[in-house]
Order: sequence, then C-alpha cells, then structure tokens
Amino acid sequence: MKKIHNPILSLWRYLPVRLLVGWLVVAIFPAMWRWTGRMLRWDLLDTQLNSLLLASVGVVMVTLALNRLSQFPGQRALSYVLPTLLGVVMLLSAVLLVFRLPYSLYYLAFASVFGFVFFLLSYMLEQKISQPFMAYIPLGRCQDFDKVIDINWLKLEKPQLDKNLYPNIDGIVADLSSPYLDDSWQHFLTEQTLQGVPVYNHRQIYESLTGRSPIYHLYENDLGSLLPSQGYLFVKQCLDILAVLAVAPIVLPICLLTALAIRLENSGKVIFVQERVGQGGKLFKIYKFRSMTTDAEKHGAKLAQQNDARVTKVGKFIRKTRIDELPQFINVLKGEMSLIGPRPEQLSFVKTFEKSIPFYNYRHIVKPGISGWAQVTQGYAGNEDETALKIQYDFFYIKNISLMLDILIVIKTIQTMLTGFGAR
Repeated sequence: MKKIHNPILSLWRYLPVRLLVGWLVVAIFPAMWRWTGRMLRWDLLDTQLNSLLLASVGVVMVTLALNRLSQFPGQRALSYVLPTLLGVVMLLSAVLLVFRLPYSLYYLAFASVFGFVFFLLSYMLEQKISQPFMAYIPLGRCQDFDKVIDINWLKLEKPQLDKNLYPNIDGIVADLSSPYLDDSWQHFLTEQTLQGVPVYNHRQIYESLTGRSPIYHLYENDLGSLLPSQGYLFVKQCLDILAVLAVAPIVLPICLLTALAIRLENSGKVIFVQERVGQGGKLFKIYKFRSMTTDAEKHGAKLAQQNDARVTKVGKFIRKTRIDELPQFINVLKGEMSLIGPRPEQLSFVKTFEKSIPFYNYRHIVKPGISGWAQVTQGYAGNEDETALKIQYDFFYIKNISLMLDILIVIKTIQTMLTGFGAR
C-alpha cells in the first residue's frame, strides 16, 4: 500500500479537522437539508435544536472513540465503526428517554446513516494516509524486520540516508542493544535524531504493529509496565459486576436453553467444573457448559485441537459462539475472574509452560478473563508454540490495560461470537 503524500488529504490525520468535517457532514448537512429556512434564520424549534445538539455531541463522541481505538494495532474499519456508532446512538437514545426531550426522529435517522458512511470512509482514509514509511537497520533483532508486518520499509545497508530520494521517512527502527551497532551507526542515528527523524527501539515498533509484547530479558521490561493501575483494576471489577447484572435477563434464557440442549444430547453433567490458575497463581474452580464427552480427559488433560473428536455436536456450536463460557459470569460475580483478561489455564499446563516459556507467570498479575486480547486476535492456542505467541498478546494487554482496550476487546468478542473465529 502506497502512502499518500497529498498535503491537502494529509490534513485528515489531524483530529480537529476530522471533528469539524464530521460535524458539518453528519450534523449540519442533514439539518440544512430538512430545515433550510429555519437553519438560515437560526429559528429552530425545540425538537430541531435538541436533535442538532445530540447529533453534534454524537459526532464528538464517535470521533474521539475511533481515534483512541485506532491506536491499537491490527484493527479493521468495519469491525468497530458500526459497533462504536451503535453504542453512541444507544447512549444518546437513553438520554432522550430519561430526560423526555422532544426530538426529530427523521433527522436523527438521516444523521445516523450519514454518520456511518462518513466515519467508515474517514477511518479508511486516515489509515491509508497514516500508513508509515519506516527505515530499519538490519542488525540484531532487526534482521528481516520488514517481514514483521506489511508496511512500507526501507532497509538501510549502510549508515546513510538520502533525504532527496526518501524525504518522507517517518522514523528509523534499530535494535539499540545490539553489539553490532558500531560507532558509525550510532553517529548516524544521533545525526538523524538531531535532524528531526525519530529513532525507535525495535521493541516499540514491534508492539505497536503486531499487538504483541515479547519479553526476552528482565531488564527489557520497563519499570512497572506489568503492574497495572490498582485504581483502574478496582473500577474494572465494579464495571464487570454491573455488566453481568445488566445482561442477566438476556443471558439466563440462553443458559437455560443451552442446558436443555446438552441434557437432550446425552445424560452427562451440564456444567463442567475444573480447577484453573487465577490472579497471583491462586487456584479457583471455573464453570463452563460441558462441550466435550464425559470421558474427554480420561487419559489426562490435553489442549483442545482443531476439529477435536472429543467435542459433542452441541459442544461445537456453543464453543464456536462462546456460549460455553457464559457460566463464568458466576466466577466474575465471585471476584475470581474478569470479563476481559488472559484466559486461565489448568495447573498442569501452567507448570509445563513455566519451564519452557520465559516469564510465563507474569500473566497472573491480573485476573483471568472470559475473553481477552489473545483470544480475539489469535484464537485458541493448541500447542506450546501457539501458547508462547499467545503470551506475547497477554503481555501487550497487561502493559496497555485501559478502558478503551477493554471496550475494543468486547467489540471484537461480539464479532468473534458471530464468526466463530478461533473456535476449537
């Protein structure tokens, strides 16, 4: 994908520009279309003024939310533009109902349609404009760095950069701890920094492009980066409980129907109870709808595989849609789990992975979750290599834990439930 260097289109990367144009397209244009005379005289009725104000607030909320969400790697426009827009529409609709404000349904309907088209095209244009053009020094862990992700790369074979040939370099990536980065390369990086070209350590760029945080040595972990804010974790637990209680009227009938389907298929237990490792390495009992045969672990615990023969017919459906995880809402209410976090593993697997995967135990610094960044990005891990990759996603989540990242994971979880991504 070629990076756009048109100076006019490049203005789109600036948030105030997107806010202004979005307000004109989504809020003002439909108002001028429907109430031309009153808009020109600024003689709006209460219904019209309320609707215009709500649409304007909605533009600000959606623009800011998408701006924040787009900072996380590996996202597609359609996957969260629509959920974000729907979330804001539902919130503003609740404001109308609670305060009993008069409004124009037709105007708000038009504004919503214009909003979806605008924000989708806006995000796609922003991504194309923001596609980075990076140079990298192929030494140390930066060898073949251009294969990490498909963006525009320039491989620097020697400590020179012709600004006439490459005037739009967004930064230079290097393994700053590499012993092969000799004096000539260090002098080159210093000069580029003084000329205003950003120089990044390979780990920064790797995390921002892949959504994974590998840890090879303890000193590479920024101080406190794997110790999330305790204040946010408390707020997160409160939000988890409120969310579980809010969706209970919808979830309970689904659980009853699932239990009935499992019982009709065979006479085994409906709920599967198993010990897992939670926050701080403490053991707890996790609850799931049984999706495998009753003798699934007669030869010991095994990771689920693709097209696993142990999975029942009902089990295939509930695993694909993640309905089998719904009983874990009980674990959330008990404070043992969160809605979002690294998936809890069995003790036997944990002991094995601790020996072979560096810093595996760090993932237990937060509560395990029903869904997580690794699940919506990678899917289930079926072997040690996939687990080692999954850990990098878990570390990224722990280092970047925030409300917006949790919201993004919820959006992608809903998408996963509809598509069955990663089910086994």
